Parts: sequence; C-alpha cells; structure tokens
Amino acid sequence: MKSKYLAAGLGALLIICLAISFLLTGGTPAVRAEISSEGQVLRIVDLGIDQEFTVCTDSGSNTVTVKDGKIAVTDADCPDGYCMERGFCDSGTQIVCLPHRLVIRFLGHQEIDGISG
Repeated sequence: MKSKYLAAGLGALLIICLAISFLLTGGTPAVRAEISSEGQVLRIVDLGIDQEFTVCTDSGSNTVTVKDGKIAVTDADCPDGYCMERGFCDSGTQIVCLPHRLVIRFLGHQEIDGISG
C-alpha cells in the first residue's frame, strides 16, 4: 500500500517539475519579436537576423540587440535598467521597459523539421 502512495507522489512531483521547467524556459523559441510603445507597434524583427538598433520614445531610448536567435535590451537611459537585466531571450514573458513604455513580445514559434531535426 505504501508503494502505491510513493509511486503516486513521485509521479505528481515529476509532473510538477516538468510544468515548472516549461514555464521557466518559456516553451519553444519564437521566430519574431514585436516591439511596441504605448500600444503602437514600432517594429517587428526576425530573430534569425542578427542586428542592433535604437528605439526612441518620448520618454527615452533603448538599444535592442538581436543575436543568435535571441533578443535583449542591451542599453537604456531609463533610471532603473531592469529591462537590461532580463538578458537575451527567445521566448517566455515579455521584455518590458516601464519608464519608456517599451514592450518586446515574442511571436510565432520555431517548428522542428522531421527530416533535418
């Protein structure tokens, strides 16, 4: 009887760990990112093309860098700099610079080709 409860407990723990892992990693990588400010889409970028550009808003500016399929705010003149602490991301929650009202949202997901893997 104890082994049934132990097996059920271990199974539940495994499911919880997998769910937490999926939530923390953000799932499958995105292929594009939408950059907006105050509800207006400023730019949609392809995460497959390395690039760097500056997004200027009425509140200030952010340097956005796309590298190796990931995107990050690499420089910002906001007072707290929290947007830069997020680092390079390819999925998951949005990257937000609250003082500049800048939001980077992930769009679409890469699909694995069954032949090339």
